Amino acid sequence: MNPIEGHPTHSPLSHDEKNYPLVSIVTPSFNHAVFLEETILSVLNQDYPNLEYILVDGGSTDGSLEIIQRYADRFAWWVSEPDAGQTDAINKGFARAKGEIFAWLNSDDTYLPHAISEAVEYLQQHPDVGMVYGAANFIDEQGRVLGKFPARQTDYCRLRQGYVHIPQQAAFFRAKLWHLVGPLDPSFYFAMDYDLWVRLARVAKIVYVPRVWANFRLHGSAKTIAADDRCWPEMLRVHYRDGGTLFAVIVWKSWLRKLAAPYLRWKRRRLINSFAEK
Repeated sequence: MNPIEGHPTHSPLSHDEKNYPLVSIVTPSFNHAVFLEETILSVLNQDYPNLEYILVDGGSTDGSLEIIQRYADRFAWWVSEPDAGQTDAINKGFARAKGEIFAWLNSDDTYLPHAISEAVEYLQQHPDVGMVYGAANFIDEQGRVLGKFPARQTDYCRLRQGYVHIPQQAAFFRAKLWHLVGPLDPSFYFAMDYDLWVRLARVAKIVYVPRVWANFRLHGSAKTIAADDRCWPEMLRVHYRDGGTLFAVIVWKSWLRKLAAPYLRWKRRRLINSFAEK
């Protein structure tokens, strides 16, 4: 099957826009038409003036293509073709990206207003920081806030111990670091972001800013609900690959998480269902 893709023509930046570094946002998507337009608009409606938006669809058959084509002239590049999954789609998008700052936003999540401008402002004011991340809400299918992601400051040592606390939806990092340590490892299904955070934090400072920048959507088909049992085994792959031992904190945490997993999945589903019934 031939890919369906688009390359819109962009007008030159105004003088004021040239003062802002180009930010590249990639959205990987597959059969998420029910959420996709909200995701797209949360990017396009940002107040940041120098934005490159790339959408990589895996050949959706649920009406996503019609939504994508509706906004085709506002994407720097988009494609709809079969791929090897989310990680492959993100890598494909960043391979096309030309920005100084990178981020990806999954097709069921959304940005809050001013997220990009605030993240860029922080990185401009702190040239020693390689990645900045904010806080995120948990939301349901209708966009109602269910709670807060447990975001807090972490670093390389704490990441290696399994203390992640980084909402991927609210993370922005310098493109030069992606080119240094990327791309994402396509063998990961769930923990490809954790793997990237470890690699970034090994070579650069990462900082948490307590500002809500994104919404993390929980729903029945979301990987966080449907397949989170694959997360910790993949995190352990990173641990052992980087010389970790059997007696490390992250190993014990993985066993505790495995024991608690049925309860945590039940709790998340109950939370989603309780809001759906209202």
